Amino acid sequence: MKTTLVQNSMRIILGSIMVLSGISHLTFQRAGFQAQVPRWLSAESAFIDFIVLSSGVAEIILGLALLFLIKHKIKAGIALAIFFILIFPGNISQYTNAISAFGLDTDQKRFTRLLFQPVFILWSLWSTGSLKYLFNPKTSTY
Repeated sequence: MKTTLVQNSMRIILGSIMVLSGISHLTFQRAGFQAQVPRWLSAESAFIDFIVLSSGVAEIILGLALLFLIKHKIKAGIALAIFFILIFPGNISQYTNAISAFGLDTDQKRFTRLLFQPVFILWSLWSTGSLKYLFNPKTSTY
């Protein structure tokens, strides 16, 4: 599916953000991401660390897919949108449990972050042509 220069630019920006975010999961922001994992999943520190590391690896893979798997950008966009939906409980947990991480140190900042999750979902779908594909799959080439 053909995408515009603006869509391609936004896909590259999002892919780069995902790779950097994934790297931060594995390194310098690891503790912040650990704090964000909902405790209803598990309170065991080894499992929480596994969630953070595996989600970081997933972010790197999805980011690289956006950057380099151009022929599969629709699949990558849909996969990233699903990923954003799956990690949303972590953002809700950060808000409901008043967890300060990533500069989100007030309820207002944490709530505002919640509003950005749909933006990231739409960004991943729009920038890859996935949104158009999902609304009109019969006329779109995959």
